[in-house]
Amino acid sequence: MSSPSGTDSSSASAERLPPAPEYGRSSVADVLTSSAAVLGVPGFENSLKLPAAKRVCVVMVDGLGWSLLKQRGGHAPFLRGFMPSGRVLTAAFPTTTAASLGSLGTGLPPGEHGMVGYDVLDPEQDKVVNMLGNWDAGVDPQRWQPYPTVLEQAAEHLPVASVSLPRFADSAMTRAALRGGTFIGATGVHARVAAAVEALAGSPRMLMYLYWNELDKAGHKHGAQSAQWGYQLEELDSAMKLLAARLPADTLLLLTADHGMVDIAPEHRYDFSEDPALIAGVRHTAGEPRMVHLYLEPDAGDSGRDALAAAWRAAYGAKVWVATREEAIEAGYFGPVVTESVLPRIGDVLILAREPIALYDLRRMKASSLEVVGQHGSLTRAEREVPLLQLAAPASKRSPGSQGKGKK
Repeated sequence: MSSPSGTDSSSASAERLPPAPEYGRSSVADVLTSSAAVLGVPGFENSLKLPAAKRVCVVMVDGLGWSLLKQRGGHAPFLRGFMPSGRVLTAAFPTTTAASLGSLGTGLPPGEHGMVGYDVLDPEQDKVVNMLGNWDAGVDPQRWQPYPTVLEQAAEHLPVASVSLPRFADSAMTRAALRGGTFIGATGVHARVAAAVEALAGSPRMLMYLYWNELDKAGHKHGAQSAQWGYQLEELDSAMKLLAARLPADTLLLLTADHGMVDIAPEHRYDFSEDPALIAGVRHTAGEPRMVHLYLEPDAGDSGRDALAAAWRAAYGAKVWVATREEAIEAGYFGPVVTESVLPRIGDVLILAREPIALYDLRRMKASSLEVVGQHGSLTRAEREVPLLQLAAPASKRSPGSQGKGKK
């Protein structure tokens, strides 16, 4: 489907860009670092003011936005009980798994860890490469993301474990952002809970990372408003209640997420490559359908960049935010620092979906990608706001809420 017509370009150009993630204060980048600080690992700050504990288990739920948990809390009575005392964190930018897991695992914003999208330009190869489940053979994960992870640094001082699906044991994402400690593979929902309990009980001190991907999968396929998504939320809720009940004493159990999700109707999924003005001077496209990186030909210059941005504003108006690379960096989207190696991985022009639309380049993407219902990547509140719930703590292990005042 081509781009919508009759949009108001002036309202889009006048629209302020959305706020940047709160790196270093209240973001996914601060969860593992604060947890390590709680456990006495040197070099880390407890910026989230987490309570004292001898063990910390961080549950990362892929795709559980704050607004979705609030809307569909009837499927999660256990988790819902902690929302009044919970906190709203911001995901990394773009609001996609690669960027947020990169920030969670390293404690760094994407401008430093370098995973700035679902797929991005590798300047050395002059090609678009995937940052999640299908890394290019020419990309070394540890060279792409060279900084030590939080798990690596913590493992020098205490036992560290990751509980996740077996196929992620040596994945490129694990090697890039979540390397360090012992990997415990467990496939099923109950198997992961049992494995986590056993590992935590086996050590007087521990930092644990526990990954949960079922919600995200259901959302992409069926939508976050679907019965299938609700069922997976019920499964998560039951598992977290069981995990909290079986934890050993002196354990802090935290639940957070990497991004939220927006359902996109079929008629609002557009192939922007059908419009020549939207790809004029563009050498590569990357990112995700709700946050597109546009990389220009080397000779495009500022005039080519500005013309491309203007064409997008004319075509989509208030349905999108349009930002140049410089504007996005100045706004703090990638953090206070963007390293020299990361800079060219960011598009010259960025297109952020403001309304429930998705933007595709079907010259390079499979037609089946149009079937994806639940999507993310942009900086709407539904995508950027994620929960931090304290499900158990040494002083109040079985009681909902001791994590400060909730954010409305």
